[in-house]
Amino acid sequence: MALKFTKLQECERARLGMLATAHGEISTPCFMPVGTCGTVKALRPEDVAATGADIMLGNTYHLMLRPGAELVAKMGGLHKFINWDKPILTDSGGFQVMSLAGLRKISEEGALFQSGVDGGKKHVLTPERSIEIQHLLGSDITMCLDECLPWPVDERDAAASMRMSMRWAKRSKDAFADRAGYGIFGIVQGSMFRNLRMESVAALVDIGFDGYAIGGLAIGEKQETMFEVLDYTVDALPKDKPRYLMGVGKPKDIVGAVLRGIDMFDCVLPTRSGRHGQAFVRGGTLNLNNAKFRDDPAPLDKKCTCPACANYSRAYLHHLFSSGEILGYTLLSQHNLWHYQDLMRDIRRAISEDRYAEFAKEFFKTDGR
Repeated sequence: MALKFTKLQECERARLGMLATAHGEISTPCFMPVGTCGTVKALRPEDVAATGADIMLGNTYHLMLRPGAELVAKMGGLHKFINWDKPILTDSGGFQVMSLAGLRKISEEGALFQSGVDGGKKHVLTPERSIEIQHLLGSDITMCLDECLPWPVDERDAAASMRMSMRWAKRSKDAFADRAGYGIFGIVQGSMFRNLRMESVAALVDIGFDGYAIGGLAIGEKQETMFEVLDYTVDALPKDKPRYLMGVGKPKDIVGAVLRGIDMFDCVLPTRSGRHGQAFVRGGTLNLNNAKFRDDPAPLDKKCTCPACANYSRAYLHHLFSSGEILGYTLLSQHNLWHYQDLMRDIRRAISEDRYAEFAKEFFKTDGR
């Protein structure tokens, strides 16, 4: 048996579930902290686990360049290498390759790109190589290789890219080795065009995957556009498989996407914001670089139980950032991840109590995040 997804309860389209993997169970809806290079920036794995995260995300592109997938395998796999004994999902590298404008060439075979971290060495990332790398890393959840286009994009270009991604999806699935507790997700593409999204869903379902991700969103389109794409795409996906919205996002994006049936999320926003002095709190955000916090004795968020809120004042955190002290990055990054996991716990509780629609309505009315 590969991955096992169990729906525990539904509240209209919102779903409460459990995803069983080789390295443990994941309560869904879930948020996955992003450990791109095998580390969630500024935090130890123990700090990430303390937030309540069930799963961490790593990245094929970055880990293949350094330290190298073969070296990670020699060290016992990514779980052992980074001291994380819970599930790991690895992105295929497609999104990072997209960002290398002028340094990469996409063909039917795969992506030829010039690296910025090893002296400009050229690499080829094919669907088969992406899957091989993820196997070497020991990923619980492997992602098929796809091409992610920027927005806006011409429909004809979007169609050609999506169809190539679907051929890559078939090659990725063929290269994947079935193992108990491990699985592979397909990725729906098609930009903002409904007909292309539906064609992509049909192709992926025909191939057959353990879960289905929705890619090509949160790349500059309006939130209402993203929600419109989710409205019709999610309904077309298998109801007995997990659904993952890639690269999302802000708290309101997550609340709205769960309302539409999404189960899994990831985003660099909480830790990236934390390193720049922005704290997510109930009702909005705080910029700790602001001078008004210089003599503020209050915690970041009175309802939060993270180490930063339990032990330090806004004044002290402001001092850390104004002084350029690394401890500020650590405390605020952990707080933001804790806040996101608190949000996911609130979401799961609201679904279990059959009141998620009311929860979402109140969240959108009162929360400025």
